[in-house]
Order: sequence, then C-alpha cells, then structure tokens
Amino acid sequence: MRPGRVLSVYVAVVFVGGALLAPWLYWLVEALADTVPGLAGLAEKPFHRYVNRAMLVLALAGMVPLLRGFGATSFGAFGLVRPAGQGWRLLGGFALGLVSLAVIAVAATVAEVRQVAPDLTAGRLASRLAGGALTAVSVSLIEEVLFRGAIFGAFRRVTHWMNALLLSSAIYAILHFLESARQVGEVQWYSGLVLLPKMLRGFTDLERVIPGFFNLTLAGALLALAYHRTGTLYFSIGLHAGWIFWLRVYGALTDTRPGASIWFWGSDRMTDGWLALPVLGLALWLLHRWLPERPQAAKPC
Repeated sequence: MRPGRVLSVYVAVVFVGGALLAPWLYWLVEALADTVPGLAGLAEKPFHRYVNRAMLVLALAGMVPLLRGFGATSFGAFGLVRPAGQGWRLLGGFALGLVSLAVIAVAATVAEVRQVAPDLTAGRLASRLAGGALTAVSVSLIEEVLFRGAIFGAFRRVTHWMNALLLSSAIYAILHFLESARQVGEVQWYSGLVLLPKMLRGFTDLERVIPGFFNLTLAGALLALAYHRTGTLYFSIGLHAGWIFWLRVYGALTDTRPGASIWFWGSDRMTDGWLALPVLGLALWLLHRWLPERPQAAKPC
C-alpha cells in the first residue's frame, strides 16, 4: 500500500473509528459501574472524554501497522532504544523544558499578571506536585512515541525530514485544539460522529488560534528536532515532561489576576499567549545550536 493511503487509513481509523468506538466504551462503563470498583467515578465523566480516549487508544494501537506500512522493521523506528547512556539526554531535555517555561512564569509574576493562589496549602501543593510528576511521565511518554516516534518517523521515511517535522508538528497542534463538546440527550451509536465537528470549534476563535496554534506547532517542531538530531526519544520525552510538570506547578501556585491580558501572557497553559512564541523560538534556536547535526545511530532494542 502506498504511504499516502497508509496514512489516510490511519487517520480515518483514529478519528472515525474513535468516534464510533466511544459510545460502546461509554455503555460498557455504565453497565459495569455498579459492580467493578473504580468505575463509578469514570461513569460520571462527560461523553467527549470517551471520544478523546477512544481516539488515543486507536492511535496507539495503530502505530505498529502505520510504521510497518512505511517500511519500519524494528522498535528503533519509534526511537525506542536501550536506555544505557541516555540519561543525559533525558535530563537535558527536562532541564530545557523547565527553564523555557520558567522564563514565562517569572515574567508574568514580575509583571504582576499572576498572583500566588489564595487557597494554596502544603497539602494541595504536595498533591499537585505528585500528580504533575505522574502526568508528566505518562503523557510525555505516550505522546512522544505517538507523535514523534510514529507520525514524524513515518513521514520522515517518505519525505525530507523538514517537511516531516512541519507536517507532524501541525498534526500535533491540531489534535491539541480539540475542544470539549457537550453531548445533548442520550448517547446513541452515532453520537461520537456528531460530536467531532463540535470538538473542532476552537479553530473559529482567532484569539485562541493565533498565537496558540503557532505555539503548539513550534513546540512540536522542538520535540521533533530533538528526536531527529539525537536518534532517540529520550531528549524529547524529557523536554515534554519538563513542560508538563511546570504547567502543573504553575497552575497550582498561581492564579491570573482579574483583567490580565491572557492573549499576551497566556493562561495556566502558558502556550496560549504571545509571550510563549519568542521563548519557544529561542529554545528551538538553542536546540539547533546545541545538538549535533549528525549523531551516530543508536542501537535499537
């Protein structure tokens, strides 16, 4: 099968398949909520969360067939290599992630755009730090394997790596613009398909698209460049984890002051404001200067 068809099938399976799978997951959880411990809270989640999770499950499940369709034959094609000697890349990426977003956090605090959260307690801080660490590890690992290892890796096999970087980064940004959408009425087998266009309504809000979409695309480019230059996902995972951890800490420690310009300074997410654009641009330039042009290939698992 041609690469274009392989990718088209993958995208259709993820979006359409996820939308069709979501109602069945929703009904299954509701049916088992009273008998299986831990499912009661999950059954209370809104339906759009099931659509998101169904698409993620299918995206992850389709990674191996996707790369095989592009000619990949080993786990090394995902950037999954033996961890020996990779610690400096993981820590280096994590440090860059923390420092880059710290610039935004410090600037917003000095400008008195953000204030210390009035309800901050030691218990709440400890809980947020622990939750942030767990989220940083899980999300960075899953998304880097998916977006950089599979999608960028697949594009890179059929086109110049710069084109692959731009395409995969745009897809990464688009998927992060999927909004929450409320399900009206009872869930039907087609409810996920009805909800999909509503989840894309974030693109109608120009103040969110510009600069938020550009910032997320730039973030994806940073992560893809790190993978391309190092030949492994460790630096990208560390960088992504550093960002996520900072976002969790930032949201726990501070609140936006009333009347602050979120369009410039950004909200708790930081990457939805104009200030993030030059910061991420500088980080991309530093990464380009810091990482070597042609690293030796890492040994696959």
